[in-house]
Amino acid sequence: MDIIISNASGKPIYEQITVQIKSQILSGALTAGDALPSMRTLAKELRISVITTKRAYEDLERDGFIETVAGKGSFVASKNAEFLREEALRRVEAALQQAVDTASRSGVSPQELRQMLELLLEGN
Repeated sequence: MDIIISNASGKPIYEQITVQIKSQILSGALTAGDALPSMRTLAKELRISVITTKRAYEDLERDGFIETVAGKGSFVASKNAEFLREEALRRVEAALQQAVDTASRSGVSPQELRQMLELLLEGN
């Protein structure tokens, strides 16, 4: 599991960890039942506090991405198709909102934006 921490990022370290693990789960790089490194191991590898990794794992568990088994560790949760779809829709909506905001600031008309989207969709 590759996690890259950026000190230049405006996001807190625990959030960077959470986002990257979620992304790996949603992309299929991590699958249901895969073991995650222990909080201590991850903290040591990333050279950060165990408290930071604990916060990231707690957030992932709260959001349903991982399950923690006492004495055994943390594992990728069984995939809930509806939950994963909702998360993917949320991410797409956020990306589209960013595109709409950029277009608006740049003077791109709604019609031009729709045309761009259609062209991108045709390319897939």
